Amino acid sequence: MHITDSGTVSRGQPGTSRAILTFPTVIALDSGTLVATYRTGSTKDSDDETVEFVRSTDGGRTWSEPWNPVANPTLDGLYGSLRVIYMTELSPGHLLGASMWIDRTTWPGGGLFNEETEGCLPMQVLLADSNDNGRTWSPWRLVPMPEEIGPPSLTAPVLMLADGSLALSIETNKHYEDASPWMQKVVFMHRHDYQTSSSSPGPEGKLAVDPSWEKPVVAGEDPSGRIFNWDLRVGVAPDGRVATYAWTYDTETARYLNIHRRISADSGRTWTDAEDLGIADQAARPAMLADGRVLLSYVDRFGTRSIRARLAPAIDAPFDPATEVVIYNQEQLPGDPTESTSETLSEMSLWTFGLPYAETLADGTVLVVYYAGTDEAMDIHWARIDPGPA
Repeated sequence: MHITDSGTVSRGQPGTSRAILTFPTVIALDSGTLVATYRTGSTKDSDDETVEFVRSTDGGRTWSEPWNPVANPTLDGLYGSLRVIYMTELSPGHLLGASMWIDRTTWPGGGLFNEETEGCLPMQVLLADSNDNGRTWSPWRLVPMPEEIGPPSLTAPVLMLADGSLALSIETNKHYEDASPWMQKVVFMHRHDYQTSSSSPGPEGKLAVDPSWEKPVVAGEDPSGRIFNWDLRVGVAPDGRVATYAWTYDTETARYLNIHRRISADSGRTWTDAEDLGIADQAARPAMLADGRVLLSYVDRFGTRSIRARLAPAIDAPFDPATEVVIYNQEQLPGDPTESTSETLSEMSLWTFGLPYAETLADGTVLVVYYAGTDEAMDIHWARIDPGPA
């Protein structure tokens, strides 16, 4: 396995509302076009953030100028920002976009994460459809969440599963001023009857509601509350099995553990026990190859300070260290270890690289997009990886 090419998707502009580009995603459409999205903002957590789109018609070597086909919606009179838009191609040309909206009105000037309580700003999961390869989009629709979820974090694109259902991967959070212990978990919410723009427009000033998602089923949880399963990244293998990769955190020691994998053979309704992959520490969205192999890129933030990738011969097989490639190296030395969960989360605003996202291309290579830069400007980069013969 080796990197064959690399470049830049889009550059941040220091001192502007698009200085900091993060949360990249990319999808290879049936037409052969690549569409990427990423979050823009003046800082890593700012109320002027939104999401831009770019496209490539040459396999990712060059990218269009950015455009913004969706505006930050107002929910119940509250201004909010979009943090990420994931895309799933349900049929040729028909994309389902899933986004995480953050309420920037209820707690003016408040950061996404409350360091005192470990709660989050109010958030919502929104959906929209495009029937022209992402050029234009329907109005947003709101996915209602059970109270047990709290402010929902969206951790993956909408999944197309072997049983014909769609699924959302949702991470639970506490409300902003909730100082009770954080019993974190990740859930799947399924739906079997999706149709384009299936909900009629909402009343004036409100979004339509997309109500047909089933009750959550647990996809990752420590019942004791000690171990958190953050940023669950998900892939569906050609045989229909589903794999998740958790950024695993020990709240008692305030330390990240290795990436843990779980596998489901029934479209995400039951799971194997978590398996330590021996890889530190934050997984990317995996690339599932047509021959069953899995390419997993990941961030080793506190060890080598780099973004790397490894290959496994099957969804349930080990990732061979001999296949490892280095996608990005950060020269800066790490700071002192943090002592609490709140310090760990709040320090994320200082991190200047990460969030790789992988997509398998039609020629069998894999495109990985990620962000990297400085405190003044962060860019979106890409690397193409040839996994080699099976």
